[in-house]
Amino acid sequence: MAVNLIKGQRVNLDKGMQMALIGLGWNTNKYDGGYDFDLDASAFMLGANGKVRKDSDFIFYHNLDSEDGSVHHTGDNLTGGDDTGDDEVIVIDFAKVPADIEKIAITVTIYDAEIRRQNFGQVSNAYVRVARMADPQDMAGTEMIRFNLGEEFSVETALVVCELYRSGGLWKFNAVGAGYQGGLAALCRSFGVNV
Repeated sequence: MAVNLIKGQRVNLDKGMQMALIGLGWNTNKYDGGYDFDLDASAFMLGANGKVRKDSDFIFYHNLDSEDGSVHHTGDNLTGGDDTGDDEVIVIDFAKVPADIEKIAITVTIYDAEIRRQNFGQVSNAYVRVARMADPQDMAGTEMIRFNLGEEFSVETALVVCELYRSGGLWKFNAVGAGYQGGLAALCRSFGVNV
């Protein structure tokens, strides 16, 4: 049975979990601005300084795989929000994560938010879940952790949803739920990616 977390809670990942499926989902509220919502999940592989080591440590729709094979984005869902499970998925193989990566930040941003006049106030039922994968083909996994994001976001166009981080030789999950303005570019600058 999955553990449901609230914002700010931290929990250990199961020691035996080698591969984790990070599933993200959401719905969009009634909106008649003329554009579809395109939400994008990303992962930032961070060192001890909280920054990427190099730009390729930023895993997103134009860079689906980390160079070491530890983080894999399964692809961009251009519409999402259809109530049929995860809208975007990131897979992490903990055995392949380099020793100098201390944290993996999982984020969601709204594509072209400013042009489309969209923000997370128009998004509901957003969640992230961590599922244990039996093998690399197991794209459902056994759900271990779920964090349902609240509806407290109004003008934000980027979210740091959660972090997976090392502590005392174990991987842990932090339910962050922090919103930012400035979209993906702002997150990239914050995490040290050249934009």
